[in-house]
Amino acid sequence: MNSRHNRAAMLGRRTALALAIGLGTVSGAAFAQSTTGSIFGQVPAGAGQTVTATNETGVSRTVPVDAAGRYSISSLPLGNYKVTLNKDGAAVDSRSDVTLRVGAGTEVGFGAAASAATASSLEGVTVSANALPTIDVSAVDSRTVITSEQLSKLPLARTAEAIALLAPGAVAGSSFFVGPTGNPLVSIAGSAVTENAYYINGFNTTDPLSGFGGITLPYGAIDQQEILAGGYGAAYGRSSGGVISQVGKRGTNDWHFGAQVLWEPNGTKANPMNFYSQVGPNAGKLYDDNRSDKLWRTTYSAYAGGPLIKDTLFIFLAAEQERREGEQKTSSAAPFVYKQSYRNPKFYGKVDWNITDSNILEVTGASNKQDYDASIFEYNYADKTKGDYVGKDTAGAPLNKSGADLYTAKFTSYITDDLTLTALYGKMKGTYYTASGGDQSLPSILQANQQDPLIGSNITNANPAATTADPKHKSTNTNFRVDLSYHIGDHMLVAGIDNQKVLDKDDGDSTTGPGYAWEYWNTTAGTPIIGTSPTDAAYVAPPGGRGYYVARYVYRTASSVRTTQRAQYIEDTWQVSDRWMVKLGLRNDQFTNYNQDGVPYLKLTTPQWAPRLGATWDVNGDSSLKIYANAGRYYLALPATVALRSAGASLYTREYFNYTGIDSNGIPTGLTPIFSSTGGPISANSEYGIPRDPKTAAATDIKSEYQDEFILGFDAALTDKWTYGAKATVRKLRNAIDDVGDSGAILRKMERSGIDPDTIGDIQGSYLFNPGRANTFLIPNTSGGYYSVNMNNEDFGFPHSKRNYYGLELYLDHAWDGKYQVRFDYVYSKSYGNSEGQVRSDIRQDNVSATVDWDYAEVMQYANGELANSRKHNLKIYGSYQLAPEWLVSGNIGIASGAPKSCLGFYGPDETNPNLGYGSYYHWCDGRPSPPGEAGHNPWTYIVTGSVEYRPEWADKKLAFNVTVFNLLNQRKETQIYPIHGSEAKPNPRYDIPLYQTTPRYARFGISYDF
Repeated sequence: MNSRHNRAAMLGRRTALALAIGLGTVSGAAFAQSTTGSIFGQVPAGAGQTVTATNETGVSRTVPVDAAGRYSISSLPLGNYKVTLNKDGAAVDSRSDVTLRVGAGTEVGFGAAASAATASSLEGVTVSANALPTIDVSAVDSRTVITSEQLSKLPLARTAEAIALLAPGAVAGSSFFVGPTGNPLVSIAGSAVTENAYYINGFNTTDPLSGFGGITLPYGAIDQQEILAGGYGAAYGRSSGGVISQVGKRGTNDWHFGAQVLWEPNGTKANPMNFYSQVGPNAGKLYDDNRSDKLWRTTYSAYAGGPLIKDTLFIFLAAEQERREGEQKTSSAAPFVYKQSYRNPKFYGKVDWNITDSNILEVTGASNKQDYDASIFEYNYADKTKGDYVGKDTAGAPLNKSGADLYTAKFTSYITDDLTLTALYGKMKGTYYTASGGDQSLPSILQANQQDPLIGSNITNANPAATTADPKHKSTNTNFRVDLSYHIGDHMLVAGIDNQKVLDKDDGDSTTGPGYAWEYWNTTAGTPIIGTSPTDAAYVAPPGGRGYYVARYVYRTASSVRTTQRAQYIEDTWQVSDRWMVKLGLRNDQFTNYNQDGVPYLKLTTPQWAPRLGATWDVNGDSSLKIYANAGRYYLALPATVALRSAGASLYTREYFNYTGIDSNGIPTGLTPIFSSTGGPISANSEYGIPRDPKTAAATDIKSEYQDEFILGFDAALTDKWTYGAKATVRKLRNAIDDVGDSGAILRKMERSGIDPDTIGDIQGSYLFNPGRANTFLIPNTSGGYYSVNMNNEDFGFPHSKRNYYGLELYLDHAWDGKYQVRFDYVYSKSYGNSEGQVRSDIRQDNVSATVDWDYAEVMQYANGELANSRKHNLKIYGSYQLAPEWLVSGNIGIASGAPKSCLGFYGPDETNPNLGYGSYYHWCDGRPSPPGEAGHNPWTYIVTGSVEYRPEWADKKLAFNVTVFNLLNQRKETQIYPIHGSEAKPNPRYDIPLYQTTPRYARFGISYDF
């Protein structure tokens, strides 16, 4: 077999596209978020030969074999196939159980013996597809595909992110951040958790508000999940992390039904670790009582699929309901018991209709929801008892009822043998309902552990949530894309448009209770709270007494905004020679973000060219060794919620007081105002509830965030069952978007330029800009016009922006052969720079592109170091083994080094709080420089999960009993610590206390029946 001819055939025959007529899918060659695969191969040369591929839907495709013995069948729907070689119309050889993988080519070859075979001896030469090559010489990207067969065997949590963590280079994101329905998130190859794109059957389901995750399928409805960790083509965009693409199951010509029940009882759960104070007078004392914080879980799921009209119309339906209940205690800083209840229903439906031989329609519906409810009780840390009922939680973290419903239609028309058109249109409607809870007559109390101990300590009340969202909040995400494929000679040309529009209605948060909260703090007596002198715009004079003070905190970001994202792309897959294939692509993105008045405040519509170049070399010509390389640029859009603070009418103030008492509800008494530069409330970023001029929201020459990526790797066959390989990845974030808040630096530059200060209008407290580059800002003047002010790094005192990722992957894989499957992945990587990306994990900043970073020079000093999503060493082992005909065992092992720690204190050797005065957020600790990672790392984690399944013969193996034990060794380690250190004289009592830990050991019992 000589696969160099196979590839030439697959891309070279002008009739390839016509072979897919009637299949109801897009071309597998290069279309967008692919939901198809292809088959290609080599047979002994001879006249009168054809190859037929038949799947379980009854669809059969027959293609001729060319004079050199090459054939290819593209745009095949996923499923199991029988591939048959025919001679003069009679079957002479076949391969059974050929399973396609999404977006990939599967090589099916026929040896010389086939030429002598006859139809009567067919059964004697039929072989299993297990012997087929496992290296896809047609792929240039870095993808991991997990099939439903693997999902049924592997012991995993039932989320898209748990599946994605099987991919090399994927690590768990900070537990601070969750997706639309509470799902954990992942970081891929060093990128922030908001930089991934999610798809269901080709539709972009990424959270349109902030980019935190996306909606996904019920676990049992997943046919295949594809994780693209780099190197993907021009059809993909709006992602500088990775792509998590799910393809749902579809009906076949046979009816199938099934149901499953899973149960995680509390009795099998080990106790979490308690957390203790690490510094200050309370060092060694219990801070967070976690040992009984447990939730039991039950999951019910069912599916049904089959033909409505055989060979023409198919349906598949699936539903899943997850329920969690239990109690969680909060820390001693604000001690409560939350009696929680979560319900997470998921639904999925798909209809496939072969309207004619050349026109096909696919309709998909999906839904993810989360209903959250919690009753709150007081908790006494002294005797560890639950007290009186307080009220209902307003929002959990952060929603009561949330989710989205998705409806899409995809139409495919095979216009000619060489021309295929695909159009997809759909909408995803989000709901974000928040009910008011607690006692809304009371202001919420923040930082109760910072109260003056001579007056009171940890005094709170029945309003535990400081902010709440608008219960009318909804969103609509509309996708429309068209893809056109044309095949000519050795080239497969694909071009298309990819448009997305998001409407975010009634978004934003506001302070609960009477419209404000009380926030307690303390500092060294005589030290300014904000700023260094009364001339600072945001200056609060030193508090009196012992340094304890309180702030009246007000926050509101309410608005309706929208975004439009458009793109055009073209890509050529070119079979340069027998063994070389090259993919050349070019994508152009345009992003526009609108404020609450429908006026653009960010318009990035000049050409943003994103070139993509990939190549593969089939070294031996038999698919036993592939060397591949890839280089590409990837642009990232800003989601809708950026407008709420950067371009809206946000209100974010604190008014500072000394106090002499605290009442039983935690409300300060005996208030004396502390001097401020405004004479009242202070907003560090000048957010006083005044509508923002859209012309001043961003730098006039701002450019989109983008990243360049370079990959070099190889895949090789060790034996006919084992493959191994290596891959090196380099990623460099070339341009970022964040906000800068140093209005003083802008004013000083204007004065140095000779501008009369009396003619300068209001300089805003924050501007969207490109960190580390020169930026031009429009500043109002008193004549009704604007000054154009160019600011470079020297003007702001900034370093250059940097985020670099270097990774080296080694793997060894044994595909399932009916007995066992196992894969070993090891990645050594380094992710470093001075900015994580759109969010900041160590201090829980989820305001996209509005982090503390780059607000002013002092917070960026010593910011360069190891970034939050860095895990230098990451080893993954997973697989399954058929122990006996009725018994299957499987395992999943993850070993990883810990994330870097931060120690954030006050600025400089004198521990001051300059400029905007954010407090203990500088990269200084005890008066010494403290770059990220300088404080050490969290511990290594060793998580072993095992599963045993019994599928009895007496039930025809349709009934299965399963037991899975997660974290089998019960390793409990902290995964993130509180990084705010405070000052050397007054260390923050929360510093270095763990925030999150590995999930303690627990068991999941399951029973399923498939018919």
